[in-house]
Amino acid sequence: MKTHGSAIWSGGIKDGKGAISTRSGALQAYPYGFASRFEGKPGTNPEELIGAAHAGCFTMALSLILGEAGLTAEKMETTAEVTLDKVDDGFAITAVHLILKAKIPGADQAKFEELTGKAKAGCPVSKLLKANITLDATLLP
Repeated sequence: MKTHGSAIWSGGIKDGKGAISTRSGALQAYPYGFASRFEGKPGTNPEELIGAAHAGCFTMALSLILGEAGLTAEKMETTAEVTLDKVDDGFAITAVHLILKAKIPGADQAKFEELTGKAKAGCPVSKLLKANITLDATLLP
């Protein structure tokens, strides 16, 4: 499988403007720039898109792993907090912290921790990132 995303940029780093699009059309010329990336202004940025992709990938991987263990989630909600830090030669994504809240009938805490750990390590986005990836997983009653 291959898919793609694209970006257009005009101008310098601080005064320039860009737009990000996805093949599916989920994002179509959605604005991004220095202000939305570093100053909290409206628009998106690559780090939040990576966070959404990682949260989606992890949660989908966990669904597969749960199914293999004979379990089905009633609900899973994942947030991926992406940290962009200044490093010697510029900036780097240094960490991703996954926060999962899940209701999985029939799962006990030990099995839950085992399966979420497998999903964290095995999802393709986790494998792509060189950042420190941590996980807080809460099994809801």
